[in-house]
Amino acid sequence: MRPNDRKYLKSHEWSKTEGDTATVGISDFAVSHLSDLVFLDLPAVGSAVTAGEPFGEIESVKAVSDIYSPVSGEVVEVNDDLPDNLDTLNSDAFEAGWMIKVKLSGESGELMDAAAYEELLKAEAD
Repeated sequence: MRPNDRKYLKSHEWSKTEGDTATVGISDFAVSHLSDLVFLDLPAVGSAVTAGEPFGEIESVKAVSDIYSPVSGEVVEVNDDLPDNLDTLNSDAFEAGWMIKVKLSGESGELMDAAAYEELLKAEAD
């Protein structure tokens, strides 16, 4: 089961809200399906992100994928170590593999809790 303290998008991004800040990343499911990660592009601190819109790209040997923001607001912190250490996403997608922290102004209406996300993954596996 994925962590219950965050919400998930159908596109496999997650957000964990603490106060007026949300930490954002991609799920272990997304990482395993991308496999062999080679490049990650994240926004700069001060950038605006919009819920449901791409904020970056992740590239594997087989595909380039947009990373969608589950929240709206201003990027206040970026995990600068992550693009040079993509294996962190394989080993710890939900903690050390966070991508950005956002000062919240809103969140997507498409967010699911962990139980609903698990149901989505089961349906995708069938």
